[in-house]
Amino acid sequence: MRLRTLLGACAMLAAVHPAQAETLLERGTYLMNSIAACGNCHTPVGPEGPVAGMELAGQLIQENEAFTAYAGNITPDVETGIGAWSDEELIHAIREGVRPDGTIIGPPMPIELYRGMSDTDVKAIVAYLRAVPPVKNRVPKSTYNIPLPASYGPPVGHVGDVPHEDILAYGGYLAGPVGHCVECHTPMVGPRRDFENQLGAGGFAFPGPWGISTSANITPHENGIAHLSDAQVARILKEGVRPDGSKMLPPMPYAFYAHLKDEDLQAIIAYLRSLPPKPFPG
Repeated sequence: MRLRTLLGACAMLAAVHPAQAETLLERGTYLMNSIAACGNCHTPVGPEGPVAGMELAGQLIQENEAFTAYAGNITPDVETGIGAWSDEELIHAIREGVRPDGTIIGPPMPIELYRGMSDTDVKAIVAYLRAVPPVKNRVPKSTYNIPLPASYGPPVGHVGDVPHEDILAYGGYLAGPVGHCVECHTPMVGPRRDFENQLGAGGFAFPGPWGISTSANITPHENGIAHLSDAQVARILKEGVRPDGSKMLPPMPYAFYAHLKDEDLQAIIAYLRSLPPKPFPG
């Protein structure tokens, strides 16, 4: 109910005010409940779906040979969440992967992509995180059997907004830094994603209660999306339904993508069609 109310209010405001009048909270609400989909990892999920009253309170998200990763409590609870962090510290954690105590945030947080998130959008996400109800939920620390980097790169300076009118650039921005679609849909070579040679080729396995789902090829290759219409790709993203009517498996956040604006959805699809066609690995 709360999600529908927030999205409804933002939709009405957007209809009345021009896009440039959108507040940070409105922008953050839209991003968090659509393409950014942070709740897909940070909100506990039970047999009936997201646990009521626990939005963004953290949960175990991956357990494998390399690590046992918990998505942290990112509600504004002072003791167990991010309530004691300043806005600058929170932005630093999102884009640099460094907590206020100096420790490094490890995978699967896509820090390398989040480094490209614009100043406006990272501030908008922080505004949303400040507005959600605080939830007291102490989440265990993630443990890693792999070395974590000393840093994810040089300090992130100013990152400007990507013009919405530039369809390909904005679609790439949504599918990259904000939505990190290319993170899950690009195979690993050694300890890193092979963005240079296999961007979007798919083949990454996600074990879970559903079994094992494998990320699809989202390039315009014959075993990717070349044979799909824009409408079919849109239905896959927003409903999780293939052209043959079969349902797709988690962890794709279809419930979040259902709230994507049509123009943003079309920008993402246009970007995917612009990728070099790559065969599915293996």
